[in-house]
Amino acid sequence: MILIIGGKGAGKTEYVQSLGYQTQDLSDNPYDPKPVLTHLEAFIRSCAVEPSSLLQTLLSKEVILCDEIGSGIIPADPADTKWRENVGYTLRALSPHASSVIRLICGIPVCIKGELP
Repeated sequence: MILIIGGKGAGKTEYVQSLGYQTQDLSDNPYDPKPVLTHLEAFIRSCAVEPSSLLQTLLSKEVILCDEIGSGIIPADPADTKWRENVGYTLRALSPHASSVIRLICGIPVCIKGELP
């Protein structure tokens, strides 16, 4: 599994398409059998279950995209803080299983773990 993080508009989708994936391979629902999961952070926000219970489902994906939300101001709303923490915990749980962890900055892939595909 390849884990790709980056700010909104950083080029994550374009990068995945450069790896050979098509628009029809992408889904924002982890239960969809498509190989690429987009917007993990949005799914976690809308999710009624504990994110840790999603780990096995997430590990079945070939690629996971997640907007970077942990590098900004700490939210004043406790619910937003909990969401931000849940995204961070989920990424921490996924990263040991990932063959590559890539951060997109201004459209440039920076390899955090493994090698660039």
